Amino acid sequence: MAEERMTDREQVGNLGKLTVVAAATDGIRVLSPAGEIDYTNAETLRQALDVTGITRPRIVVDLRQVTFMDSTGVNILIAAYQAVTAAEGWIRLAAPTQAVLRVLQLVGIDSFIACRPTLREALTP
Repeated sequence: MAEERMTDREQVGNLGKLTVVAAATDGIRVLSPAGEIDYTNAETLRQALDVTGITRPRIVVDLRQVTFMDSTGVNILIAAYQAVTAAEGWIRLAAPTQAVLRVLQLVGIDSFIACRPTLREALTP
């Protein structure tokens, strides 16, 4: 249901580029990045994750269209986690590709940011 609604709003990024589509479902901000998250294009994701002035933000980052993520992406997710929890909210990651999941596991992000196999599961409390 919610997953199907989101599919219509997603954009596919060009190889080496990053696009981020933001939508909301049931009061949860859903960010759908597509492409590569690295030092050359990470600002797009950083801006999309900005929660300045938002009380109790709830965010799901749908990673199924991310083909690559380096330490820049890792640092952005950690900073977002810190900002969201400071604002008494939460952030979850959904459907990472195998390559991205490996990075998340290697650095241990999955131990403090909930990482769910599907968008639907990430949207469910």
